[in-house]
Amino acid sequence: MPAANKPAKRKPRNPALRAAPIQDRAVQTRDRLLDIAGELLGEIGIERISTNMIAAHAGVSPAALYRYFKDKYAVLEALGRRFMDRQNAVLFTWLEENKHSLDALAAGTEDLLRATTEVTDSEPGGVWIERAMRAVPQLAHVRIESHREVTDAMLEVYAPLLPKVNKRALWRRLRMTVEFGYAIDEMLHEEDRLSRDDIFREAAEFLDNVRLEDK
Repeated sequence: MPAANKPAKRKPRNPALRAAPIQDRAVQTRDRLLDIAGELLGEIGIERISTNMIAAHAGVSPAALYRYFKDKYAVLEALGRRFMDRQNAVLFTWLEENKHSLDALAAGTEDLLRATTEVTDSEPGGVWIERAMRAVPQLAHVRIESHREVTDAMLEVYAPLLPKVNKRALWRRLRMTVEFGYAIDEMLHEEDRLSRDDIFREAAEFLDNVRLEDK
């Protein structure tokens, strides 16, 4: 486990990823390619998607795409990182707003779940990106690194509020709740026999019970 008061450094990114563009036009082109990739991922799946298909739908040449990405897995990795970063930003904001007390954190858990789901709903191919991060071996590290990063951030907030709990045990507990929240977000997009409100409410209660147990 990383040191309790210092977030773990990310491992070097996949060498298939090109350097991030700096100029506005290049950034817009790269983001459009990722948006198109997300839409196609939801429409045709991981196996059929290709760099040529992404380029064609984006209205650029394959050579233009290769300025930003080496292959389709580099596209999907960048897509996954962008998506996870957007979800994580919601969690970081939530931690900052509620870090003063356990009661505030507990009261805001359902809001956190709802805000995270809004990111998924608004992201092109959002739930399919989530599934890809879990199912594709070449992409699993993106999810794992991201979840460790947010667990580190949560530990910094929860540890001072739960001084009786061993930090290693608390990190483990928080890491499991992060994974649970990810699974709940997927479930919200595929289980139509349960209402979203019920899932949000009961998932929040479960997460609070696990996180805030003072032992």
